[in-house]
Amino acid sequence: MTTAQRFLVTGGAGFIGSNLVARLLEQGGEVVVLDNFSTGRRRNLAAFGEHPKFRLLEADIRDYAAVLEAMQGVGVVFHEAALGSVPRSIAAPRDTLDNNVTGFLNVLCAAHAAGVRRLVYASSSSVYGDSPALPKRENATGNPLSPYAASKAVDELLANNFVRVYGMECIGLRYFNVFGRNQDPAGEYAAVIPRFVSALLAGKAPRIYGDGSVSRDFTGVANVVHANLLAAQCDFSGLGGNTVFNIGCGGNVTLNELFAIIRSAVGQIRPDALQIQAEYAPPRLGDVQHSSADISRARAFLGYSPVELLDQSMNQAVSYYYDGPAKSRVVSSGGSKKA
Repeated sequence: MTTAQRFLVTGGAGFIGSNLVARLLEQGGEVVVLDNFSTGRRRNLAAFGEHPKFRLLEADIRDYAAVLEAMQGVGVVFHEAALGSVPRSIAAPRDTLDNNVTGFLNVLCAAHAAGVRRLVYASSSSVYGDSPALPKRENATGNPLSPYAASKAVDELLANNFVRVYGMECIGLRYFNVFGRNQDPAGEYAAVIPRFVSALLAGKAPRIYGDGSVSRDFTGVANVVHANLLAAQCDFSGLGGNTVFNIGCGGNVTLNELFAIIRSAVGQIRPDALQIQAEYAPPRLGDVQHSSADISRARAFLGYSPVELLDQSMNQAVSYYYDGPAKSRVVSSGGSKKA
């Protein structure tokens, strides 16, 4: 990747976006972040505040003028801004569609108007919906099971339209259950891994929805950052008409297996966590039952393969939650870190 380029990261204060910003700056790029901080966190950008190649524009992707301003002089856009979470989208479908579809359309239109070379955008494994096929392959999606999934499916249609009609270079990455540094463990819509880790670090029982047989392809954030960088520099002319790619580890574990893996990792910090059992609750509406990524297309066209496997990513995530957001809660709960 050309280090002299200017990049825009929408949602750059978020979990994935902030990790991407860090890597781009490490590689010498100039980075503009556009974020309204509705779900992103200022602490995720605190380390970059004085960086000479970092600029923050606090604005909403639904504000077209602000998005267009952010696009000026940009070579590649990484679009990470969205309202995530299936349960949130079921509770507030208008907010989800307004942010994820109208906001994305603004990003597409502004990128086209500003002459941006390439747009790499976050899609989701949720677009596979009710398709029972495993592993998931890019050309075989089902019916979306939530407004969030529908919003991502619409984004893919819009991006493909801009490729065909306007000649833009748009690449969509279907993320499979990403986790890691800067992912918020708090809040009603926190993802499963930070919820499990923070609960166990606090000496509490995590909650599993359903009987724990639901399976997912859990993917460390380093893999997603790696995929974004590859997508920004690949030969677009060789992609053909299908410009979306699965980004995962290429396997899956059940929630019961995940809980055991996390409990074992947390047990290295506080041994009493090894005695904690999960609590079970009724299944959640809109959840896909099983998910596993076929990453062969991403490997062939992007040169992608995971740079971290599940155990390595999980150990890093547990260390992050102990040393960062969860530490005060762990200390107050009597936990002690091993030397």
